[in-house]
Amino acid sequence: MKILIAGIGNIFHGDDAFGVEVAASLARRRLPPEARVVDFGIRGFDLAYALLDDNDVTILVDATARGGAPGTLYTIEIDPNDAGRAPVDIDAHSMNPMRVLQMAQTLGGCRGRILLVGCEPETLGSEEEGLMGLSATVAAAVEVAADLVEVLVSRTLKEDGRAPGTTAAA
Repeated sequence: MKILIAGIGNIFHGDDAFGVEVAASLARRRLPPEARVVDFGIRGFDLAYALLDDNDVTILVDATARGGAPGTLYTIEIDPNDAGRAPVDIDAHSMNPMRVLQMAQTLGGCRGRILLVGCEPETLGSEEEGLMGLSATVAAAVEVAADLVEVLVSRTLKEDGRAPGTTAAA
């Protein structure tokens, strides 16, 4: 069982740093050996190639504007085949997770489930502003989101028939 937890975000755009902050929180925790936490930041190419690594489950963590109240957490299952049908146009200085999934599909495809733990942002700033730091509302959601990711990892391992940190029976 391989579980990739991918923190996504731009630390120079306010609440867009949410995924990066959750990844940092998870890196300080004791997770099962099946789970690997990576802070991808805005490195879309690196994430696309990591998606090709035969992960059983990938959990993307990112700011996700869906119209809810700032700080609202979402868990969304993503079908990588529905990542969009437009041509792939990856920008090396930002990351659109759906474009990254589309690029990974083009490179050979993603295997396993893909979940998104998203947080409704309050402010993202702009290129010119260079707004660093999370809003208080989104900062308060970081540890809650890290707990949620831990629950998803635990559930995934239980569904696979094992307790966290144990090997599967032959």
